Amino acid sequence: MPEGWRFIAVRAIPENILDWEVPFALSSNPKRDLSGPGSMSGTIEPEYARLRGPDGLPIIEEWGTKLFLEIEGHLRWGGIVTKTSFDGPKASIQCEGFSSYAHGIPYEAYMISGALITPKDPYAGKDKNHDGYIDFSHPKKKVPKPPKPYGGPRIDVFDAVRNIWGHIQSRPYGNISLRLDQHDLGEKLGAADGSDPWELAWWNNPDCGQTIDQLARDIPFDWIETHAWSGGGNGIDSRMVLGGPRLGRKRSDLRFADGENLIAIARPEGMGDEYANEVVLLGKGEGRKMARFQAHKYETGRLRRVHTVTDKTLSSAAAMRARSLKELNGRTGVLQIPAIQIVDHPNARFGSWQLGDDIRVQVNVPWVGDVDVWHRIISDEISADGTCTLTLKRSDSFIY
Repeated sequence: MPEGWRFIAVRAIPENILDWEVPFALSSNPKRDLSGPGSMSGTIEPEYARLRGPDGLPIIEEWGTKLFLEIEGHLRWGGIVTKTSFDGPKASIQCEGFSSYAHGIPYEAYMISGALITPKDPYAGKDKNHDGYIDFSHPKKKVPKPPKPYGGPRIDVFDAVRNIWGHIQSRPYGNISLRLDQHDLGEKLGAADGSDPWELAWWNNPDCGQTIDQLARDIPFDWIETHAWSGGGNGIDSRMVLGGPRLGRKRSDLRFADGENLIAIARPEGMGDEYANEVVLLGKGEGRKMARFQAHKYETGRLRRVHTVTDKTLSSAAAMRARSLKELNGRTGVLQIPAIQIVDHPNARFGSWQLGDDIRVQVNVPWVGDVDVWHRIISDEISADGTCTLTLKRSDSFIY
């Protein structure tokens, strides 16, 4: 293990530190994902996995142990042990970020935003002879028109995400000590006039993790997990950072270039069969009443290519537009660098970037020549050999 690195085992519930120096050997690098849980895997040998903590339970236990990576005093990765397997004295361990816990957990409550509210008609049933007048009124008084329906209270997207996580962590043995940002996105769910309410109902057996992923995709917004020491170094603050429409910023202060801090690049790629310059999105409804949205970005010299997407959960114009443009921008990009491997360097010190940042990549590509393109960081993996791999996607493939 590199100097300054250590793996720390923590009991999931309650969150108590079990071991400050777990002999964990990486088999896949700790990976952080933008709007995803990330992962880490490794092995332990000899039979450390049989050791027990002060509570009498195994130190390494599926869904019972959190594992954190500390580098030079800072927590760089944290997650839950989700899978173990054993081969003689060797234990293989798979970990996933905290947000993976939401997947497979049902939402067992009810939440609605923008419900259609029909007020009670105070004159209902008071014109039994259907002559248009209130029965027995003197002088005769016409029956007023019934009050019009209207849209009910609407929920901010981030409030919905917090509601879901609050529900998850309020259940018995469900509190994973994940703290969520408290600001609002400024985007409300459901139509203002009540014509298309957003609903999350237990009787539909919704999956909490899938619901959050769908909201992040359709609205859109980003989130990342962070972990930091608290309580004088004896506690851990695990946080979900929320940002919309995106996290990160354009990093003109960082440089990633051949012959400097960039030591390897993944093979540059185009879109191939995935290329499309027009997207047709089919949403909620059937036949002629089906919601439909079409978006295009034609380019000189390129033939029209159409990609059709069907998503029966979408009906509002805003959600349809966001999904269409996201799909379109993801298919019209030209050459991109999928990943780069870098070393710690004054150009861009490890830890100086954030997931979601836009960085300028300057490389020389055979058959193409010099490439100077802005890319967005969508994941990073720090390695024990002193390198870091950044997974990238062209900045102009995003709608924001």
